[in-house]
Amino acid sequence: MSFSLLPQLITDELTDLTPELLRSHNIRLLMMDFDNTIVPYTTSVPTQKMADWLRNMLESDILLCVVSNSHNSRVPAFCEKYSLPCITHARKPGTKGVRSCLEQFEIPAEEAALVGDQIYTDTIAGNCAGVTSILVRAIDNHNFWLKARHVLELPFIYAARKRSV
Repeated sequence: MSFSLLPQLITDELTDLTPELLRSHNIRLLMMDFDNTIVPYTTSVPTQKMADWLRNMLESDILLCVVSNSHNSRVPAFCEKYSLPCITHARKPGTKGVRSCLEQFEIPAEEAALVGDQIYTDTIAGNCAGVTSILVRAIDNHNFWLKARHVLELPFIYAARKRSV
């Protein structure tokens, strides 16, 4: 497991990830960040497109689990409503939550991915845990700090896109 700020895959949004795409990368378990990956920080209500994607993914052979740093009760409530297992207090960019998820599902790191909107938490955690790291565009950078973080991530996004060409 190596420290890297470069995601292995980049997509515009979570709903771009299909079972076929994940299988083509030998991924059987998709760990998902919650805030700004599934829903914005400001709500627990997904778009219809996201709700449909979750339903379709749950009907596929790809296992799903929310792995979030959140201490907020809205994450487990959302996960219960959508029949998603979840791990909160994941401590990303550390690997505690990711490792816990892998153990829970008994899936080797090589067959798992972590998708999220932040390089400094999600991508680092995925890379250090040895799973495929997938970066998606944040749903809503609604404040100065989220916008500033995104600007600081741009060189790494550029390098990752250039590497994959």
